[in-house]
Amino acid sequence: NKAQQDAILPHVEDGTVTMIGATTENPSFEVISPLLSRSRVFRLEQLDHDELRQVVERGLEELKTSIAPDALDGLLEVARGDARVALNGLEAAAALAADGDITLEQVERALQQRHLLYDRAGDQHYDIVSALIKSVRGSDPDAAVYWMARMLEAGEDVMFVARRLVILAAEDIGLADPQALPVAIAAQQAAHFVGMPEAVLPLTEAALYLALAPKSNSALTSYGAARELIQETGNEPVPMHLRNAPTGLMKSMGYGRGYQYAHDYEGGVASSQVHMPEKLKGRKVYEPNPRDRKPGK
Repeated sequence: NKAQQDAILPHVEDGTVTMIGATTENPSFEVISPLLSRSRVFRLEQLDHDELRQVVERGLEELKTSIAPDALDGLLEVARGDARVALNGLEAAAALAADGDITLEQVERALQQRHLLYDRAGDQHYDIVSALIKSVRGSDPDAAVYWMARMLEAGEDVMFVARRLVILAAEDIGLADPQALPVAIAAQQAAHFVGMPEAVLPLTEAALYLALAPKSNSALTSYGAARELIQETGNEPVPMHLRNAPTGLMKSMGYGRGYQYAHDYEGGVASSQVHMPEKLKGRKVYEPNPRDRKPGK
């Protein structure tokens, strides 16, 4: 954990400790910055087809057995560059084969199902989540469902996927189709209610809806603009006419004085009333997207 890393840091700095580590996690997320900056990181890539074949052949020599060509091809295909998957599958298939050659059927029985390369805490997790987000944003329903299925079939938390769809509905569809957010929330609730494996159905429906919907990011850009304005101007006071006045003393001090009740005006809008702080009068944070729908239209 990070406390342990903090403890070892000064000893790494003065050369007392030489740290050598191996991890399947992304060190950028798991190793503290001071320790990472003093380390040399080597990224190990998955084995290519020929390299994996050599690993399996060495395994065959160790097990003193042989394998049918189609069974070897099937094992390499399922392993997808992961030597651990290949060797574990080979060992299990060899046990099924007893004294004979390993067959394709025995490889399939040993592996039981395809091994999907996906680490819920590592780079694959973030890469595939990113692909899902960008596929929905890019209005590609086929890719959206594909990447979502990659996550779910590899054992991703259903609620994580559901939460991501809810965020997408607000961030990338927004006012272009206000119905998108209720659809995503309904999918989250339905997935939670029915559980897996049927939870994939409402999630797929929502993913398709979001991918096919018109897009607007005005909620994202508006909040971002408001945050920048706050950072620029600080804590501007609330105008007196907008302040709450629950007591007589506050009313006598001018709290709420001059407030224009919108329902008393034509169209339900007090158009002359200023709602921003005095120094920010006229400043805008909402830039309408041409695809934004106004309520009631």
